[in-house]
Amino acid sequence: MLYLLPAYLSENSPTDYFAPAIKDIIMNTDHYFVENEKTARKVIKFFAPEKKQPELKLFLLDKYSETSDLKEAQDLMKEGVDFGLLSEAGLPCIGDPGNIMVGWSHRNNIRVIPVNGPSSFVLALIASGFNGQEFTFNGYLPIDKEKKKKEIQHLESQANKTGFTQIFMETPYRNNQLFEDLVKFLNPHTKLCIAANINDPQNELIKTKTITEWKKQKPELHKIPAVFLIGK
Repeated sequence: MLYLLPAYLSENSPTDYFAPAIKDIIMNTDHYFVENEKTARKVIKFFAPEKKQPELKLFLLDKYSETSDLKEAQDLMKEGVDFGLLSEAGLPCIGDPGNIMVGWSHRNNIRVIPVNGPSSFVLALIASGFNGQEFTFNGYLPIDKEKKKKEIQHLESQANKTGFTQIFMETPYRNNQLFEDLVKFLNPHTKLCIAANINDPQNELIKTKTITEWKKQKPELHKIPAVFLIGK
């Protein structure tokens, strides 16, 4: 079986935010596909501190991985070995490359089991006050300045024309730059929700304001995981 396991969005998330089944699965599973080994070990320790780390067999699955790179793991799965799949944050296969092993599992009659857990963009959406029935998750915006400007204005246009909430993210160390671009290129009356440090009881920030209002109260988002939403 391939278990799609959630990771915490914040290291300060209470463990009772998560289903007890996660610990049981981790205690009985030694093999994992991981986006980052260091993060994966911390997540496993968070859920199951008594799990013996030397028993873990971790296979790197990042944006550069191809299905053919993971033949050793695939052979083990065909022999009946259970695997877990861990993202760096939240649910796997959303905004990360884990789907290539999920697709392989379906093609090879391996049972895929998604396990309940947090999704940063879903939590941001339900807390934004925007349209939660019709929305688009756009992933990461372009790095190039001019392309980013065009994409920001396109997302604003789509939100206004269709009513679909537009959701996007940025690498945390570029969040402040993205905020500056948003307040520069969006209409003053456009509504923007910023959801940062989601599931962190002490430092969570989820606010929806107009661009005019955001200009008066600039948030500090440097190196803080955040989700951005444009809506009506």
